[in-house]
Amino acid sequence: MKNGKTPKQAAGKKAAKTSDKTQKNIILEGDCIKHMRTLPKGSCNMIFADPPYNLQLGGDLHRPDNSMVDAVDDDWDQFESLQAYDKFTREWLSAARDLLHDDGTIWVIGSYHNIFRLGTILQDLGYWILNDVIWRKSNPMPNFRGRRFTNAHETMIWAAKSKDSKYRFNYDAMKTLNDDLQMRSDWFLPLCTGNERLKDGEGKKVHPTQKPESLLYRCIVSCTQPGDMVLDPFFGTGTTGAVAKMLGRDYIGIEQEKSYIKAAKERLANIQQVENIEDLITIGKREEQRIPFGWLLEKGVLKPGATLTDPQKKIAARVAADGQVTAIQGVNKYKGSIHKVGAAIQNAPSCNGWTYWHYLENGRHYPIDRLRQKLRDGIDNSGRTIN
Repeated sequence: MKNGKTPKQAAGKKAAKTSDKTQKNIILEGDCIKHMRTLPKGSCNMIFADPPYNLQLGGDLHRPDNSMVDAVDDDWDQFESLQAYDKFTREWLSAARDLLHDDGTIWVIGSYHNIFRLGTILQDLGYWILNDVIWRKSNPMPNFRGRRFTNAHETMIWAAKSKDSKYRFNYDAMKTLNDDLQMRSDWFLPLCTGNERLKDGEGKKVHPTQKPESLLYRCIVSCTQPGDMVLDPFFGTGTTGAVAKMLGRDYIGIEQEKSYIKAAKERLANIQQVENIEDLITIGKREEQRIPFGWLLEKGVLKPGATLTDPQKKIAARVAADGQVTAIQGVNKYKGSIHKVGAAIQNAPSCNGWTYWHYLENGRHYPIDRLRQKLRDGIDNSGRTIN
């Protein structure tokens, strides 16, 4: 079939618990639908699927020098009709949905030949589409016949199991990957080439549509955490498994072509997982230990009577023993939480008091969020101080 391809993080939403009997870090040989029906329901945190394209192309394709293009013409990509393809798609997507944890997500990649059919069936089955991501190829194959635009992208659909899923999105990790800019839904990445492209003893491609590891890297980092289970029902030469193993995730691959399985096993045997768990985890702000403002007083980080100022140092607020602050602006006097008073002063509907109010330390003013982070670094998830 087509190629797509440990410890738990303490903070944040827990991953799906898989049964001790659940097989992991293996390749299952045979029909993906049959195998998926035997696996425990709800046991997968993420699925990456690169199903057959069902290419509707006729005749051989040649380059200008008359050499033949190595196109996708394998038996696994052939269906007798669109109805047969839809039936196959509905069956494997249904089996995949059963395997997803209630808060799990699926990535499905395709071309213009099949992605619209995939999207329709995803919605019909109850999946909740979160994004369509455009993989823009930096080095696409030219359009040799010159009768269409160069096909320079593929589309990935990212979907949750249902509209009620509390799906994971590692926003901060993706932003960091993108030079501290929000990661967009158009990804400019090269095709799988060079040493990454698997070849046989004759120098021929082992798989015609091997996906680049960079693509799977983004998908896996975006919505899983170490120890999560990642399933690929069209495992091919094992890109999904290779990246999952490197990043400390478990995987299950399903593949029916023996030559692909052989190549995948050899590839996986040479993959080294990142050694330190700290290097695999990025904790998002939403997952950090909640620190009420009152904790700063209770822990002695701030003292009752301390003075805070706005960013421009024009307005002062006095901290009370119960955590309320009092500020005077002209004839107006405001009293309440750091957020409520900050919003009132700015005549705004809301305010992040942690970044609005500043304290003085060694002659310099800092946001009180700095104190919160210091306190957060010194306590565990239960609120106990770490000695």
